[in-house]
Amino acid sequence: MALTKSVQGRAFRLIHALLTATQKLGYVSAFGTAESAPAPHRRRNGSPHFTITAQGQRCDFLILQEQDRTDHIPTKKELSDAEKHSWVRIPRYDYSPAERLRMCISGGSRHRADEWADTVARPLEHQLAEIVQEVELRGEAAERKRLADLEAAREKRLRWEAAMEQAKIDYAETVRVQRLEAQERHGVAQRPWPRTSTPSASTQRTCRLVRRGTEPRHGSLGPRATCSGWTHSTGRSACRTFPNLAPTISSRSCTDGTPTGPASRSKAH
Repeated sequence: MALTKSVQGRAFRLIHALLTATQKLGYVSAFGTAESAPAPHRRRNGSPHFTITAQGQRCDFLILQEQDRTDHIPTKKELSDAEKHSWVRIPRYDYSPAERLRMCISGGSRHRADEWADTVARPLEHQLAEIVQEVELRGEAAERKRLADLEAAREKRLRWEAAMEQAKIDYAETVRVQRLEAQERHGVAQRPWPRTSTPSASTQRTCRLVRRGTEPRHGSLGPRATCSGWTHSTGRSACRTFPNLAPTISSRSCTDGTPTGPASRSKAH
């Protein structure tokens, strides 16, 4: 950890207290991969000394030893080298390890702070509760984000399924309309009247008489084929067999003025 011996014991006690407090909350801790402290201007990018995972959110921790800065007093050698070589630069400050510590945290969404340091009024021991709370808040934020992502993914899946179902309905409707239009273009939509079997000789003779506009001769269609009988029996039979003759046959009436119907037939016979 690149700490001087004067602060190592205190740094370990701070780490132990922090890990004990977070483990009571159910968080998981582990050692980091840092072998030495990063440079002061790169402390945020250094490898962690230890990690704490809260609700799936990992927080990386660094324990750094603060440095005191003092004005640099050039030595004779530095002055001589600067006179001889233009590239020699004399530093302006000197840095020496201090007895103060700094704890840095990274990972997750920042809430209150990401660094805590010793001050005259508040040492790090008095700030451990804030550090634990920061870890807790970052874990809760990560859990909320995870649930929000799951809900967003579910809604996206539902929208996709609804769109696919609507696309299937639209496709089926389009195919149906195309088939109906194709049938109408080729004359399939309205099917012709189905052909019947070959009519008998008497039916063919009756149809010829109807076309000529004459009534069948009395007795030619049988002893009971009167005018009304021809109209109601043979005519209806011809209509059922040959629907294209229906208008002609139904418009015909008896020329002798005899009423048609069941009552007239009963009187005639």
